[in-house]
Amino acid sequence: MRTILSTVLIALVALLVPASAVAYWADRELGNADRYTAAMSPLAENPKVQEVVVTQVTRALAGQIDAGPFQIGLDTLLGEALHSFAGTAAYRTAWDAANRAAHAAFLDALTTGHGDALTIDLAPVIAQVRGDLVADDVPFADRIPVTHLTVKVMEYDNLAALRKGFHMLQVAGVWLPVLTLVLAATAIAVAVHRRRALMATGAGLAIGAGLLWLAVDVCRRLTLDDLPADIDRPAAGAVYDALTAYLRTTAWVVLAIGLAAALAAWVMGRLRHTP
Repeated sequence: MRTILSTVLIALVALLVPASAVAYWADRELGNADRYTAAMSPLAENPKVQEVVVTQVTRALAGQIDAGPFQIGLDTLLGEALHSFAGTAAYRTAWDAANRAAHAAFLDALTTGHGDALTIDLAPVIAQVRGDLVADDVPFADRIPVTHLTVKVMEYDNLAALRKGFHMLQVAGVWLPVLTLVLAATAIAVAVHRRRALMATGAGLAIGAGLLWLAVDVCRRLTLDDLPADIDRPAAGAVYDALTAYLRTTAWVVLAIGLAAALAAWVMGRLRHTP
């Protein structure tokens, strides 16, 4: 019975590893404004994301400024200015501000039930570009409107279900990782052969890490396949990878811990039987 119980607990540990990681990620990463912003911040330097921002802003502003015969030249100048601005520290600051505002809107949607998508308002980017062009005395730059242009990051098909699921993950994020560790320790403690149980628990952790990695990869494919045709796939993939970087790192860490524990138990067994 002790062997059966230990085996069942180890199987539960393997299944709880991905669930624990996702719950903790939802609670401490997606639910935290500073960590969310930090996760999205590197995308400011991603060429695919930069191109989407530049394209969206250029399209939004093109033709809104009446420059008469200089219209084409002004639109071209605006596009060049946006491309140049996308590589500056000011752009990264504006990008972080936009993402922090998007995170606040996301949490507000989960709290109040208002809104149907997570969007990034590019108004800070437009305002900064306008200010730079005005400072450089570029003609007609003062006529650039600071439009509240939004780029959709995530769309909610069922906000009520999302709100309930997110709340459950936040609650589970507190105790589910602890429960996983307790079950792993219990599986070793109740086993008849604890060294073998340690080896099996390490293997279970490694399997759980593999399941987590597989889940992240499958969800990535499903998410990108479900996007509308007008959404840039490489840019969306970069956003997904940035948001789930914590999960992939966790999978590698748990895999390393599991393999190290299994290897240590195996080495101890070899040493014990060495004359």
